[in-house]
Amino acid sequence: MTRPLPSQLLGLLGWLLLVFAAAAVGAVASVDAASFYAQLSKPSWAPPGGLFGPVWSVLYALMGIAAWLVWRAPGPRAVALGLFAAQLGANALWSWLFFAWHRGALATIEVLVLLALIVATIAAFRRCSRLAALLLAPYLLWVGFASALTWTIWRSNPGLL
Repeated sequence: MTRPLPSQLLGLLGWLLLVFAAAAVGAVASVDAASFYAQLSKPSWAPPGGLFGPVWSVLYALMGIAAWLVWRAPGPRAVALGLFAAQLGANALWSWLFFAWHRGALATIEVLVLLALIVATIAAFRRCSRLAALLLAPYLLWVGFASALTWTIWRSNPGLL
């Protein structure tokens, strides 16, 4: 059954709002992220702090669109959207662990859990919409990179993390 266009647009808006609400929860924890990140010892391959905001904005938009595509797909979607919600919560938690609470070991473990949740979400999304799964690929790559960066920064900053 195809939903009418106004319902489709409201659904898209709803998924985007949900994703950016999760981003806002993480952003609250990241209020002092720029100054904290600046004082950390980082590897030469670490991106500048100003790159994170634009990259995450694009990734969150792709995540919202992907969830919307699954939401509107026919067939069972509960597991896929449940995994999506779980990874979204894990995503927001990382900022609190790393930036607000300065818990490097826990942030490292948590980002690996997030990575596993993203892989599971992509697999579940693929059953509903190949495009939705593909839209999450940049997110998976970025969080993979972030996992290595989190571990490296944690190990290089024992006094701060």
